[in-house]
Amino acid sequence: MIFRRKLLAVFALTVFLSVAAVAVLVLTVTRRAFEKNEEQRTSTLVAQFQREFNRQGEDISRRIEAIAESEAVSRMSGSLNGTAADPAGYFELAKSLAENRQLDFLDLVDERGTIISSAHLQAKFGYPEPGFENLVPAASQSAFLRQEELSDGTALALLAVRASRAGEHPVYVIGGVRLDKSFLANLDLPADMRALLYQNRGDHFSKELLLDPSSSENTQGQRPAEKFAPLIEAVQRSKEEMAFKIAWSADQVDDELFRAIPLRGLGPDRPLLGILLIGTSQRSYVELKRHIGASALLVGGTGIVLAILFSGWAAARVTRPVEQLARAAQDVAAGNWNARVEVSGDDEVSQLAEAFNQMTSELLSQREKLVQAERVAAWRELARRLAHELKNPLFPLQLTVENLVRARMHSPEQFEEVFRESSQTLLAEIANLKSIVGRFSEFSKMPHPQLQAVQVNDTLREVAQLFQAQLHAPGREAIDCRLELDEKLTPIAADPELLHRAISNLVLNAMDAMPNGGRLTLRSRGHDGKVLLDVADTGTGLTPEECERIFTPYYTSKQHGTGLGLAIVQSVISDHGGQITVHSKPGEGTTFVIELPAGLEALQSAALVKSESSA
Repeated sequence: MIFRRKLLAVFALTVFLSVAAVAVLVLTVTRRAFEKNEEQRTSTLVAQFQREFNRQGEDISRRIEAIAESEAVSRMSGSLNGTAADPAGYFELAKSLAENRQLDFLDLVDERGTIISSAHLQAKFGYPEPGFENLVPAASQSAFLRQEELSDGTALALLAVRASRAGEHPVYVIGGVRLDKSFLANLDLPADMRALLYQNRGDHFSKELLLDPSSSENTQGQRPAEKFAPLIEAVQRSKEEMAFKIAWSADQVDDELFRAIPLRGLGPDRPLLGILLIGTSQRSYVELKRHIGASALLVGGTGIVLAILFSGWAAARVTRPVEQLARAAQDVAAGNWNARVEVSGDDEVSQLAEAFNQMTSELLSQREKLVQAERVAAWRELARRLAHELKNPLFPLQLTVENLVRARMHSPEQFEEVFRESSQTLLAEIANLKSIVGRFSEFSKMPHPQLQAVQVNDTLREVAQLFQAQLHAPGREAIDCRLELDEKLTPIAADPELLHRAISNLVLNAMDAMPNGGRLTLRSRGHDGKVLLDVADTGTGLTPEECERIFTPYYTSKQHGTGLGLAIVQSVISDHGGQITVHSKPGEGTTFVIELPAGLEALQSAALVKSESSA
C-alpha cells in the first residue's frame, strides 16, 4: 500500500471516529437538554395553572365580598343586631343571592356561628357552622378549600369568607363553587396539557373520586384510572408535591408527565382535601427526540463521506481565508475599525474578503460622518437655544433705547421721567440676560460633590418645608404635599446642598405640572442595598417621547425654560454614583425615582483618597 493510500486510510479512520464521537456526544447533550427543557416547561405550566387557580379564587372572593356589601345582607345584618328579630324571615335569602352570583354554595352565619340561611342545604338553618372558629380569621384572606355537605353526600368546594358589618355584630357570608369536572374544564390550558382532581376521602385510592374532564368511554379503557394509584398514595403519605410519569402503552409517544399538587384546607392541621394532577403529554418531546436521532445518524454518515472527499481541499482553499475573516471581524467588534483582510485570487472567498474590506471602509467613513453630524447638531441646538433665550430680553432693550432717543429729540421736558423708567427697564432686562447666561454657564461647570453623612429623610422634610408657602399660595389651586418616609434608613454619603437642589428642581417641575392643584408625594425607601427617593405628582404627565428626551440638555416641553433643570438633576445624581428614571403617562401624573448607593462607603473612600493625596 502506497503512502498516499495509507494516509487516506488513517485520515478516513480518524474522521470516522471523530464524527461518531461527536454524534454520540450531540445525542447525549441533546437528550439532557430536552429533558431539562421539558422539566422547566412543566414547571412553567404548573405555575400558569396555579395562577389560573388563584384567579378563580380571587373571582369568588370578589363575588362573596359583593354579597357581603349588598343591600339585602346589610339590611339583614342591621335588623338582626341587638334586636329580637326572627332570623326565619331570611330562610330563602341565601338561595336567591347564590343564584344571582352563580354560586354553588352560600351560607349566612351570625357572629355566634349559627347558620341563618343556606343556599345548598337549607336544612342547616339554625345549626352551628362547622369549623366556624377557623373561618373567622379567613374573612380577610383569599379563597380556600373545604368539604361541603350536600343532601346526597359531600363535595369539594372553593370558598371565600367575608363579613358584613352593617350592625354592631358582623354577619359572615361563606360561599363558593364546586370543584368538579366543569370547574376543571373551564380552565384555560394548552392543548398538550390536562388537569384532573382527586377528592381525598380516605387513605386508599378510589377511582370513583378521580375527576377527569377529558375522559370518555373510548379513553377509559386506554387510560385506566388505577395508573394514578401509586402517585395518589405517595402524596397521601408525604403530603408533598411530587412528579410521576405514567406510561399508557408500550409506545413512549403516549406517556404523560404528571405533577401532583396537594390541596389543603383550613385549620391548624391543614387537612389534605384533594390532589390536583397536572398532566403534560410527552408526544412532541418523544417525536422530536426520535427525529433528532434519525437526523443525527443521517447527518453523521453524510458528514463522514463529505469530510473525506472535501476536507483536504477545504482546509487549503476555504478554512484559512475564513479564519482570517473571522479574526478581522473580531478585531472590528473589539473597536479596530481599520482591520483589513488580504485578498488573493478571484474566487468566492476572495470576493468575500474584498467585500469585508469595503464594508469596514464604509463603516469607518459613516462613523466619522455620524460623529461630525452629531457635533454639528449639538452646536446648532445650543445656538438655537441661546438665540431663543437671548432674543426675548433683547427686544425690550431695543424698544427702551428707541424710546429714550425719541424722548430726547421730541420731548426734552419729559426726558428725565422717561430716562428713569427706561433705566429701570434696561437694568431689569440686563439682569435677565445675566441670569440666562449664568444658567448656561452653571451647567457647564457643575461643582463636584463634597460628600458628607446625610439623612435623606431630613433633606426631604427641608424641601417640603421650603415649598410649603408656594404649595398653598393665594390665587392658585392648593397642592397637597405628602411625606412617606422610611424611618429605618441610615445616613448615606452625599452633598447635602447638591442633593437639596436636585430634589427642589424636581418639586418645581411637579408644581408646574399641576396648575389646577393635585397631590405631591415625597417618598423614601430602601431596596436591595440602595436608597430610593420618589418625587411623584398627579399632574398632566408626559408622553413616551418626552420621557426619552427629558434629561437631554436644552430640551424642554415648557414655553419658557432653558431645558437645563433636569439635565442638572441627572448630573448631580450621576456624580453621586446613582441614577434617575422617570415613569409617566399622559393624564396620569409623573414619578421621578432617584436611586443612590446606601451606606457611607463612598465617604470613607473619599477620605482615604484625600489623606493619600495630602501625604
